[in-house]
Amino acid sequence: MIVRGLSVRNIQQKTFGSSLTLYLQLNKIMQPGSVYDIVIVGGGCVGLSAAYKISAVYPEKKLLVVEKENQLAVHQTGRNSGVIHSGLYYKPGSYKAKNCVEGRRELVTFSKQHHIPHDVCGKVIVATHISEIPHMNRVFDNGLKNGVEGIEKISADKIREIEPYCTGIEGIWVPCTGIVDYVALSNKLAELIRAKGSEVKTGIKVTGFHRNGRETTVITSQGKIKTRYLINCSGLFTDRIAKLQGAKPDMQIVGFRGDYYDLTEKGMSKVRNLIYPVPNPQFPFLGVHFTRMIHGGVECGPNAVFTFKREGYGKTDFNFKDAAQALTYQGTWKLFFKHWQFGLDEYRRAFSKKLFLERLRRLIPSLQMDEITPGRAGVRAMALDKNGNMIDDFKIEYHERALHVLNAPSPAATACLAIGTAIKEMADLHFKNY
Repeated sequence: MIVRGLSVRNIQQKTFGSSLTLYLQLNKIMQPGSVYDIVIVGGGCVGLSAAYKISAVYPEKKLLVVEKENQLAVHQTGRNSGVIHSGLYYKPGSYKAKNCVEGRRELVTFSKQHHIPHDVCGKVIVATHISEIPHMNRVFDNGLKNGVEGIEKISADKIREIEPYCTGIEGIWVPCTGIVDYVALSNKLAELIRAKGSEVKTGIKVTGFHRNGRETTVITSQGKIKTRYLINCSGLFTDRIAKLQGAKPDMQIVGFRGDYYDLTEKGMSKVRNLIYPVPNPQFPFLGVHFTRMIHGGVECGPNAVFTFKREGYGKTDFNFKDAAQALTYQGTWKLFFKHWQFGLDEYRRAFSKKLFLERLRRLIPSLQMDEITPGRAGVRAMALDKNGNMIDDFKIEYHERALHVLNAPSPAATACLAIGTAIKEMADLHFKNY
């Protein structure tokens, strides 16, 4: 084996040789001449689901999932609220609706089979003002059209029976909603992928690509990887990876941070399972809600504020490249101008516990200041077109031997196994004889 003109035997005679040899043994991606059938960029639940579905059907294929962090599911997969969504929010006939309903059912079955911590506990969607009733009814009708099982409209008394501290005038009971450990799910998917003979590796950041006929060289922080095909599931950086590969997506990712509060031990008694408001139809966010977590505790949130760093989980986090790219994109400013009042209100709540509490009290009026404490944060990858419109549906595109998952917002975690199937079917179509 030759590394930069020196044989490994000669290199081993150097002081750094033994560690290099061990690294080469442990990291097959460094072996010259090794060509993967598919490299999947991104170790979240979508990328892992795609690899799982492909390796299950084609175990003879050599797949490699690369994740830039030292652990899997660090970002959107591991920082969402852990909810198994039912599928009633989404436009009938959309990819979101289809994949959420099918994916939810598959996710619950998979979790039972592989002992992933989960609980199908149900949730209530609560209207607190008469002006919310028309949209609540549209949400309910969507649920019926999407085949969401068991949903029913409920009265104020029924709301209190399910969630005694919650106050509303009407609501929807959604029994098939639940909670799950998405990090445990991701690690189980990785285990099953490896069992099929493929690889999942962490600590490998993709920095570029070089096309040479039917092969693509993936340039990474740990060396070069050769592959015949590529699948980009890199979440918050999916647009950048797509551009590096040569695609020209008609959108850009703009990050929106969501801050959560945790209920204290005193406050936790006021929430049994999941309580959601009727979402504002003008925005893609579901509103501040209460979620019982699978490993204990209750979260409330999130808000939605523009972030100056794509993986910025602190209120003052800043990255020059991320901020410059977002703020020089015309779609960002058009979004700001359309929804400036909403954005201003969200920023005020981000820095004011009192204002955050006021929003929470719309659902639980008795909640007190000492019953909430600052919790974690997540960042959502929002895909914007140049006119400032939020791309609402899942978006996967093919470009020159590569599939790019350009938009996979909520409920992508719930739908991940169904999205994995969709990616596998697209690979069957576009990756000839892979």
